[in-house]
Amino acid sequence: MTGTKWTEADIPAQDGRTVVITGANSGLGLRSAVVLAEKGARVLLACRSAERGQRALGEVAEVATGPAPELVRLDLASLDSVREAAAEIRKSTGDSVDVLLNNAGLMAPPQGHTIDGFETQFGTNHLGHAALTWLLMPALRAAEGVSRVVTLSSVVATGARISLNDPNFETRRYFPAIAYGQSKLANQVFALELDRRLRAAGEPVLSVAAHPGYTRSGLSSGMANAQRNAVLRTVVGAGTVISDQLFAQSTRMGTLPQLYAATAPEVEGGAYYGPDGFAGTRGFPTRVRPLGPARNEPLGAGLWQLTAEMTGITPDPA
Repeated sequence: MTGTKWTEADIPAQDGRTVVITGANSGLGLRSAVVLAEKGARVLLACRSAERGQRALGEVAEVATGPAPELVRLDLASLDSVREAAAEIRKSTGDSVDVLLNNAGLMAPPQGHTIDGFETQFGTNHLGHAALTWLLMPALRAAEGVSRVVTLSSVVATGARISLNDPNFETRRYFPAIAYGQSKLANQVFALELDRRLRAAGEPVLSVAAHPGYTRSGLSSGMANAQRNAVLRTVVGAGTVISDQLFAQSTRMGTLPQLYAATAPEVEGGAYYGPDGFAGTRGFPTRVRPLGPARNEPLGAGLWQLTAEMTGITPDPA
């Protein structure tokens, strides 16, 4: 990237491109859907909540300059739902997807498990997205030109670690923030491992990672609402509101790194993009150095194999 400050105005026309965005009913996902639909893309909003998804669909439809946006039911905490969504997307797009934006996320809820028995955050944030990516690879591969997979990590991944022996916290003590850090580090590790395998196979697909810095994205309020204790829910909610107002940047700014990763012509596979300001928490998009674990090829291969075993889905590329 040059020294100029990249903004939404720099996004090239997206006419003829099909974009799938997970978690597009609010926050970063909804803003990405709005911007890309304004630029002419056909946008598929992959959402867990039908009600919130319909509201978001209406908002995106109001600004779309290309094909009408579409809603796809997707619950990343259910591998059956992931399979059904992938099949629906492949059918509705004619097996051609230009951008998969793995945006959805769940942050720091009390300990729980997905429908398939995985720790909630690892299962939703990482396993669900990895499964969706593998299942949509034929559509990404078939797109005209070079398609992209953009996977959202987080500044919270800094200092986190992935336990390949205990990803579900069955023997470790569970701490919500530690589990969240593991899941977001897994997103980054997976994104770079996917790119290594795509390049080795000579595939016309780029895999990149991005993070939004500290952004008012809706995750903080979701964390507060997930607390089971009413008093704790109130305290956490008040704290996140104050913190967001004082320190967090706007959703419009926080969305820029993933929009850059999804659209900028100069983007390279295996790259990582985030804000250029203080400690990567705010600012305009720039290329940043991936974390050490994401550059660790044995860890990437280990996570790849573990993900295949846990999901029961054949990796693609093999």
